[in-house]
Order: sequence, then structure tokens, then C-alpha cells
Amino acid sequence: MFCSKCGAENPEEAKFCSRCGVALGLPTAAKPEPETTVGISPNLAGFLCYVGLWITGIVFVLLERKNAFVKFHAWQSIMTFLALTVVQIALLTINSAIPPGSFVLWRVAGVFSAFSVIVWLIIFGLWIALMILAYQGKMWRVPWVGDWAERQANK
Repeated sequence: MFCSKCGAENPEEAKFCSRCGVALGLPTAAKPEPETTVGISPNLAGFLCYVGLWITGIVFVLLERKNAFVKFHAWQSIMTFLALTVVQIALLTINSAIPPGSFVLWRVAGVFSAFSVIVWLIIFGLWIALMILAYQGKMWRVPWVGDWAERQANK
């Protein structure tokens, strides 16, 4: 009989391993096979859906076929970060289109710059939070996006 912990060979009648002392004859749990198409654990795949913002979300939507948890995080990553990226680009475009010179226009540019910073902070905060939550195996839904992402994942 071989020890499931250290691999030492022991007599058949032994109750404990002679090398490490672990109880022998207990059923050992087999290492579960990955439950994803991509061959990694679902929580790691969920984490990776957010690493490259919406780009890695697209990668996992294309690759993952069977795990709803991973597909949920991939769709949520795409919709959340693509929408916020579009908003950020729009704010920066409007801000850069305002010509310098007028005090009123200068104030408007300041407002758009402030909104741009706020959107960037939202993107960064969500990016960190969603990576952590996905790695912990949680399916936290971003408002307005999470329910849609769940419907897409279960198709």
C-alpha cells in the first residue's frame, strides 16, 4: 500500500504511513479535471477574462464553450469595459476639440477633464474588484450589465 501524501510503500496491514504518519486506506480524492474548454480552473479563467479589459473578454467568449461562470465573466468584461472605454474616448475627444481662448470654453474643458478622471477611476476600481471577485469564484454583477452577461452566458 502506498501513502497518498508522501508516496512511501507500506505493508498492507499498516494503518498509518511509516514515513509521514498519515492514515492509510482512506479514500483519496482525485484531482478534479478542469471544467473549462480552455483547460484551466474556472476561477483562474474568470480572472483572466478581466486582465486585458474587454480584449481578454473577447478571447474567452471565443474560446470557452461549456463553463457558464467563465462565459459570464467574459461577457461582463466586454460590456463593462468596452462601454467605459467608449465613454472615456468620447470625453477625451470632446475635451480636445474645445479650442483654448474663451473662459467659458476653458471651464467646459475642465468639466470634461474631471469627468474623464472619474471614468478612469471607475475603470481602474472595477478592473481590480472584478479580477479579485472572479478569482474568488464569485459572480458579482455590474449594474445594468451583469444580468445581460448572465443571459448571454447561459445561451
